[in-house]
Parts: sequence; structure tokens; C-alpha cells
Amino acid sequence: MSAKQKILVVDDEEDILEILKYNLEKEGFEVKTASDGNAGIEMAEKFDPHLIILDIMMPGMDGIEVCQKLRANPKFSNTIIAFLTARSEAFTQITALDSGGDDFINKPIKPNVLKSRINALLRRQSNVSEQDKSQITKFGDLEIDFEQFKVLVNNVDKGLAKKEFELISLLASKPGKVFKRNEILSKIWGNDVIVGDRTIDVHIRKLREKIGDSYIQTMKGVGYKFDF
Repeated sequence: MSAKQKILVVDDEEDILEILKYNLEKEGFEVKTASDGNAGIEMAEKFDPHLIILDIMMPGMDGIEVCQKLRANPKFSNTIIAFLTARSEAFTQITALDSGGDDFINKPIKPNVLKSRINALLRRQSNVSEQDKSQITKFGDLEIDFEQFKVLVNNVDKGLAKKEFELISLLASKPGKVFKRNEILSKIWGNDVIVGDRTIDVHIRKLREKIGDSYIQTMKGVGYKFDF
């Protein structure tokens, strides 16, 4: 029998914690909760969850800062982070995705939507995990290590964030192929996540700053391709 998948919920509203814990445990997940950012980081260290549900608007350390701190720890570089957000927080959503978040769950929370969203996130992560990660793929001076989730240039680890690693892995999976923007959004962020072109551009810019300008080419008005 496989172990239960673990979910950590971080929110300063007690009723939200209770609703999420009840509904997620009903679906067979092991659930822990924390009521502020610091407690959330401490619990993440102890619990080592597969997925973290993180409220954006919290007193003290907000969800975006918590996400940044978690992503700075290699232990959580590939942990799924889904933000809880109000529908009106469009600008905050972009900022949160740029900080390392994977998806959003809108308030008020609907149990059926929650169930499908969580399962979709875990399924996407499972699909990535099931890829052949024993390979180290080399493109000239660039090396992608799928087992360690690292990208090296001239044997130097470039310290990519989770989404940056996923993005370069996608583009490098078919060198020379032009990946359209909507295809990149679908494969990296999923169809249910609302992000704009700016989010892709920010990640591409950060990638180029780390690995150099020569590997990723912009196809104006279309998308990006990997070349070497």
C-alpha cells in the first residue's frame, strides 16, 4: 500500500484551515496546518509535504515571502506550492507566480474544485517524476541533470529555480522546435492557471541571465526555441 501524499496548509484564518483539512483528509491525504508564515516554514521542514497550500494575505510574513524563503531552500525547490487568493488579486497573482508559486486556488473555496485542482497538481508533479531522470543530457557546455534538478554550464551549477528548470527542460526536450507561448503556459503552469506573457518573459530573462543568451532564441510573436 502506497504512503499517503502529504499536504501542508498555511493560513491565518482558522475556519479556512478547518475546511481545507477536513476536505483534504476526506480525500485520503495526510494534512498538517500552520497559522502564520514562520510556523508554516517550520512545519514544512518537519513534515516535508508533497504540496503546500499557502495563503497570500497573512499578517507578518505574507505568502509571497514564505514562498521565496521555501524556494531558497533546495529541499523545497520541487515542492508544489499553490496559493490561496481572492479573485480580485490579479496583480498579486503574477507576483506570486514569479516568486515560485505553481498555481492558485480561489476563495471562497469550493470542495469539488479544490479536489480536482489538488489532484491535477499532484498528477502533473507525478508525470515529471516518472520521466527518466537517470540521464544527464549535454548540449555543448550546458548540462541538464534530471536526477538532481540541476543545470550546469562549464561544470558550474547555475542554481535554477523550479520553474526555470522546468522551462529549460521543456525547451531542450526538442532542440530547434519553436514552442508557442500557449504551449509553454499549458505544459509549465497548466491550463487552469491564469498567467500572462509577462510571466514567461520574466522566466526566460532570468534563465538567460543564468545560462547565457545563446541557448534560448526568441521567435517574435510566436514563442521560444532551444538551440546550441
